[in-house]
Amino acid sequence: MGLVLSASRFGKLMEEWSKKYDIYAPALFEGSGPFSDTDQVRYAKVTSLEEIVFDKKSNYPFKEAILPITQVLFYFTEDEVREAAPRGRDAVIFLRSCDFNALRSLDAIYIRNVIEDHYYKGVRERAKFVVMGCESSFDNCFCVDMETNTCSGYDAYIHLEADSVTLDIVNPELADSFSFESGENAQITPKFVTATTTRVNIPGNLDASVAGSDMWDEYHTRCTSCGRCNFVCPTCTCFSMQDVSYTDNGKCGERRRVWASCQVDGFTDMAGGHSFRANKGQRTRYRVLHKVYDFKKRNGYHMCVGCGRCSDACQEYISFSACVNKLEKAMGVK
Repeated sequence: MGLVLSASRFGKLMEEWSKKYDIYAPALFEGSGPFSDTDQVRYAKVTSLEEIVFDKKSNYPFKEAILPITQVLFYFTEDEVREAAPRGRDAVIFLRSCDFNALRSLDAIYIRNVIEDHYYKGVRERAKFVVMGCESSFDNCFCVDMETNTCSGYDAYIHLEADSVTLDIVNPELADSFSFESGENAQITPKFVTATTTRVNIPGNLDASVAGSDMWDEYHTRCTSCGRCNFVCPTCTCFSMQDVSYTDNGKCGERRRVWASCQVDGFTDMAGGHSFRANKGQRTRYRVLHKVYDFKKRNGYHMCVGCGRCSDACQEYISFSACVNKLEKAMGVK
């Protein structure tokens, strides 16, 4: 269903959605950026079109709308375990094409893996996705080279014009019981980015020999192991488990899973004091090759979607695209 609606008419549709769904979209948080007097764009519950940021890339991905930073899995007492109640309402999530493609990787890890994660699956199946059109790329984006600049299979597509909203509703549930009589029917062609300033070249013959290259040595001194790159990545999925005991009774409490980072100290700690990848350059190697090499060997497509958020967030200005562009020269060189 292709429509051109006035902003006020689309606002009425959002009001209808809000009765049934929690609506998540990139929103502006003034004064909450990483530096003084700076803003940031991240996902939040919204109720109006005016709250949605269309002209900036979100600093954080949509991921936390379906994969919370901290999630209680179950509660325990001395005698029983009780699973945490699922989220009460379905969700409508506004996101860009690169992030929508990131869902494929999240699903591969949490649903199509050896063991299906029903916590993630329960939330994922109750979410609907509205893809936001991009006319041009943002800083550090390289989605075209990663083939994530376009997408299909979404529930709806939206593009904001000067005084109207272009909307293509694919899933009839999002149009259920709402009258579009005041809208103009239209044939909608999604606006997807066709070129980016940042480019990457992933060698077609990339192999594991690059892991032994000395190209990773510089990142041992540059990386500070802050983990920002993981937390802003739409396809990073690692988490740690935490048991929290209640102070009034240490035998009662809850188990949570919390986002974790493969770049921070302690991530690979094991019983007996063993630890892998103490060298920060090797942690960078692990992250880069996971995104553009070994995940593809297993699943047939790259994990990285080219959003560039990791490069945006790095306090040491480590560019993920620059790392990738060094791989061809580094193969077989030690």
